[in-house]
Amino acid sequence: MTSDTAKYKKLKDISRDEFILPGTTVCGGCGGLEALRLAHKVLGKNVIFVNAAGCFTLLAVFPYSPFKGSWLYTTMASAPAGAQGIRDAMDILIESGRLKPEEDLKVIVLAGDGATYDMALSATSGAIHRNLDFYYFCYDNEAYGNTGMQMSSASPYGATTTTSKPTNLFPAGTKHYKKDVFEIWRAHRPPYIATISPRHPVDLSEKFNRSMQFKGPKLFIALSPCPTGWHFDPSYSAKIARLAVETGVWALKESVYGEVKHTYIPKQLKPVDEYLSVQGRFNHLFTPLRQDKIIREIQEDINLYWDQHGKK
Repeated sequence: MTSDTAKYKKLKDISRDEFILPGTTVCGGCGGLEALRLAHKVLGKNVIFVNAAGCFTLLAVFPYSPFKGSWLYTTMASAPAGAQGIRDAMDILIESGRLKPEEDLKVIVLAGDGATYDMALSATSGAIHRNLDFYYFCYDNEAYGNTGMQMSSASPYGATTTTSKPTNLFPAGTKHYKKDVFEIWRAHRPPYIATISPRHPVDLSEKFNRSMQFKGPKLFIALSPCPTGWHFDPSYSAKIARLAVETGVWALKESVYGEVKHTYIPKQLKPVDEYLSVQGRFNHLFTPLRQDKIIREIQEDINLYWDQHGKK
């Protein structure tokens, strides 16, 4: 995905500066935190996070915070509205001369998939429609992680959650396919949207770098392997993030004013079994009896996506 004009072409191009201090209270092996750490290196220190209630609320528990930047906590559905208030206030202060332009802050909504795909979708749509100049970082662990891993509309077909367990009637567990929030945002025609993965750090960094040239709403959906909710040892987090991309489950792509381009296309998709079999949330697809029909349906859905979109 790199080009001659890209700032980030190799791992050595990524800054060694750290803006999130170690020893946070989130779960060990959290893919979302790794993605956020990398993003912060690109965005720099002059940021303010508007945090929707969720897993990352645990990052800054009063009076302590691992962030060198600023932090505002909101309810689950109102982070985009909070971002609007902050952005408007800073614009007024700069215009009136009470705040120097160099002291301006990047406004970043930080939200999980529960808020992004469900609870705050209305407020988000309004913020995009008003062309609010902000970044939206969604750490997608495919469930309501902070309250017990209940099913969200980001939960994938075939996964177990605490509210979509496999039964004789519904052996797949979660029977719905994942909502396509990338396309929902794209329908609003914002300047920039991207999917990112913590195990593709150069791709992630270049996307954040490229997005900074645009004024308006910018979305980043970060694959966030979750050892606690997906039931795997934290040491497997990096492997699972890679497998998600190499099996085609997680497509790395971006949209600039509605025009989509894939930034990484696997030369040959690995079988989806390799991704599913290392996560406890999919154990019921393999034991006590292998659910070939369900696994085949998951694979066919992946193949269909890449047949339709894998050329660009």
